[in-house]
Amino acid sequence: MSTATAPVASPAPVAALPPGPRLPRLVQTLGFIFAPVRFMEAARRRYGDIVTFGTAFDPEFVMVFEPNLVRAVFQGSGDQLRAGEANAVLEPIVGRRSVLLLDGSEHLRQRRLILPAFHGSSLAGYQRVMRSAADATIDAWPVGEPFALLESMQWLTLDVIVTTVFGVEGDERREELKRRVRAALEPVSRGRGSVALMLLRGRLGAGGAIARFEQRRRELDQLIYEEIARRRVAVDVGEREDVFSMLLRARDEEGHSLSDGELRDELITLLVAGHETTATGLAWTFDLLLHNPRVLARLRDELSREDGDDAYLDAVVKEALRLRPVVPGIGRVVRDAPFQLGEYVIPEGVEINPSIAVMHRRADSYPQPDAFRPERFLEHDAPDTYTWIPFGGGTRRCLGASFALLEMRTVIRRVLERAQLRPVSARPDRMLRRGITQVPRRGVRVVLGRPPKTG
Repeated sequence: MSTATAPVASPAPVAALPPGPRLPRLVQTLGFIFAPVRFMEAARRRYGDIVTFGTAFDPEFVMVFEPNLVRAVFQGSGDQLRAGEANAVLEPIVGRRSVLLLDGSEHLRQRRLILPAFHGSSLAGYQRVMRSAADATIDAWPVGEPFALLESMQWLTLDVIVTTVFGVEGDERREELKRRVRAALEPVSRGRGSVALMLLRGRLGAGGAIARFEQRRRELDQLIYEEIARRRVAVDVGEREDVFSMLLRARDEEGHSLSDGELRDELITLLVAGHETTATGLAWTFDLLLHNPRVLARLRDELSREDGDDAYLDAVVKEALRLRPVVPGIGRVVRDAPFQLGEYVIPEGVEINPSIAVMHRRADSYPQPDAFRPERFLEHDAPDTYTWIPFGGGTRRCLGASFALLEMRTVIRRVLERAQLRPVSARPDRMLRRGITQVPRRGVRVVLGRPPKTG
């Protein structure tokens, strides 16, 4: 007579962090502030494609530098890997009901309500606004005098966002909204913006830049809530094509609309994310073009052809975002249970950060990674969604990615059609960490050689 043996359950994986630098947190913090890519690359060479770091702001977090590991993070459950929690540092600016800060079913609800405004026919209708804003910006450039292209692009993209998202009528009200947006962002968009954001998140202190920020945010909120009240009773809200009106009309699966608070947070999110990052991407692209005559000459030639298409222009934009990613990294906080990532099991509460900056410089994905070579995006083995990640990925991929790419293509085309710019410096700008973004240190200073062409 035989006796059946009960199956033995496999032991649950033991949470364990990957290896990483044993340097004091202060030293690692300085590394991330002053030489982030070199610091991360050095750690990757020593410890591998998944490394544990610790800084003054986060004592223990994991960074990922390999496409398959990035895929695992992007495809992980949104309930377990929480991007909203990782974005909590943005709460003082965008508000706690922003789609950027939500997780799980709440995030999916908000995302479904917003997504239609940035795809299909809605997206195609915005190109006229982008072209018009580009023309107005070009016409305002001084001739023969150096100016900062970054600041110019900030006002251009803000004008586009105020028109396409808010649809605010009346020049005076439009200009006041733009002024308040720029004023609210200014205290946290300087070199120490990351520190200011962390202090705001913890509400530590109320002086200096933080006090100015909170006062200016209240002034911006006042205008936005006034506009929400005005728009809710507008008789033409059903016919308007701006994003604001679309969000007012949007209903979730249960027939519920966005509250005033939710509308405010989403509008601020679109204002901030939709203009600051695109402006920086445009400035970087022109900086790279103006310092790479071969690429600039080919792009001008491609754009001048009657039978041409936007393939090379699109490749230029993608290569610029690869070489100069505006946001260098993204995050997911592990919750509910440890998360298996490669050979390691990441404990609950630890944040996982796929590094956009390092991923975009892997020599096995990008031969000659320091070279500005748009042709790599036209080849048969062009980068894929896990090696080119300037907009993140998975269900958390940036909602405005298509909008941003369209705007960059439209503005670049119009500038090259009408203007002849030359760089002030013989070398491209160096990167400066400002808040959560990487901006040109000198703002990409250029000179317009002669008055722009008309038409």
